[in-house]
Amino acid sequence: MAEDYDTKTVAQLKELLKEAGLPVSGKKDDLIARLVEASEAAPVAEAEDEAWDDESDWEEEAVEGHVAKQKPVLDEDIKAALSLRAEQKKLTPSFRRTEWFRYKRLSRSGWRAPHGMDSKQRRNYKYRGSLVRVGHGKVATARGLHPSGFQEVMVQNTTDLEPMDPETQAARVGRSVGGRKREYIYSRADELGIRVLNRRRDV
Repeated sequence: MAEDYDTKTVAQLKELLKEAGLPVSGKKDDLIARLVEASEAAPVAEAEDEAWDDESDWEEEAVEGHVAKQKPVLDEDIKAALSLRAEQKKLTPSFRRTEWFRYKRLSRSGWRAPHGMDSKQRRNYKYRGSLVRVGHGKVATARGLHPSGFQEVMVQNTTDLEPMDPETQAARVGRSVGGRKREYIYSRADELGIRVLNRRRDV
């Protein structure tokens, strides 16, 4: 049975663990060991589900092509920091560039500090919008983390995936990477159990 598990990707192994109600954290060897232990402890568990074969087949067809999204392993401090950052973000005003309402090109650009002696926004007139200030910073513990809790790692090829920790880090493929190389990166990430944050569904 272990040989069959060796041929599966980490995403497929985690799906099996979810169906069995088992934890999905850890590396590929840990997942296989968990599945083997569960199969030896309950060898006849599949016989009880024969009445639901039609429904399970329908579910497999419905999620065909779905890529499981790995979740990070976070301690309580990081979880609390992420929750606090989300609450802080609700109270943070939107920062718009000076004259953004007048020119479409400025409405699409990011924040720029206002200049000029007579600038109404620089002089902090309320109807001109908020200024970026030190007090708008978020909790330092969660700074730089993805909303899911992962540390983002820029990936340009498959070798960049090898030193990554799938429990705490997630990959973001560079915008200049071509379609063929993206396929290699996606397949290798699935084998290593690494989540790709900007995965394209059409590749």
